[in-house]
Amino acid sequence: MLPDLAQLFDLQGRTAAITGAGGELCGMMAEALAALGVKVAILDIHAEKGRAREAAIAERGGTARFFRCSVLSPVELQACFEQIGALWGPPDILINGAGGNDPRGSTNCEFFEPGEVETPGLRTFFDLDYEGFRSVFDLNFLGTFLATRTFGRGMLERGRGAVLNISSMSAMTPLTQVAAYSAAKAAVSNFTRWLAVHFAHTGIRVNAIAPGFLLTEQLRFLHIDPLTGELTARARKVIAHTPMGRYGKPEELLGTVIWLLSDASAFVTGVVVPIDGGFSAYTI
Repeated sequence: MLPDLAQLFDLQGRTAAITGAGGELCGMMAEALAALGVKVAILDIHAEKGRAREAAIAERGGTARFFRCSVLSPVELQACFEQIGALWGPPDILINGAGGNDPRGSTNCEFFEPGEVETPGLRTFFDLDYEGFRSVFDLNFLGTFLATRTFGRGMLERGRGAVLNISSMSAMTPLTQVAAYSAAKAAVSNFTRWLAVHFAHTGIRVNAIAPGFLLTEQLRFLHIDPLTGELTARARKVIAHTPMGRYGKPEELLGTVIWLLSDASAFVTGVVVPIDGGFSAYTI
């Protein structure tokens, strides 16, 4: 018998905790879930952005509450978990969206050439800053680990849950220059698969999305020359390696996000879904 297809994607009445929800991508996810009747806990270290996201959801008739939180603080995460639980009950959705890069963990050249050690202005592997590299790894990977450990306990109580991690194209094939970010996102992908197996008997599913190049404000700043409006040399490489020949739009993540969080993907766990216009499939 054919199931009720609309019911498969129905998220009405569920509760979601979203880390990094003050940001552009996860903020958009928060607004989309709220529009579908999900009660959304906005977790972010930036109070101004978090409160603005809460207000935007409320203006559209959705239910949201901002909680200031560092994903690297077990104490703050636990306090948020308890506050959300007292308000709505333990979340049955967790999106681990807090993340980002730090230029101290990136080189400014693609290839290291012999004799380039200590060349003025050049930042190679040997110039990567330890604290910068560690901060990228901590935020992207440990933040995912700590938030899942905290909110996963509530999912165990409910007997169900959907965890969605945010990986990256750089996890599959490391992008040049962004050494720390690539390593951290690869760890997120690996952890997603490991945890999916570990939780397979609990009713908790764990998946991830791996966005390609989306034309966010941050990417626009890095990939478009502010003087000419033209793509930079690196941006032209990205488009040349994307079979669909364009950048993605942030809202093009939403269909996959809703699918992975809903009962439409009830038998799906341990996958990392590329949303990349074919970037990860293309070679020559």
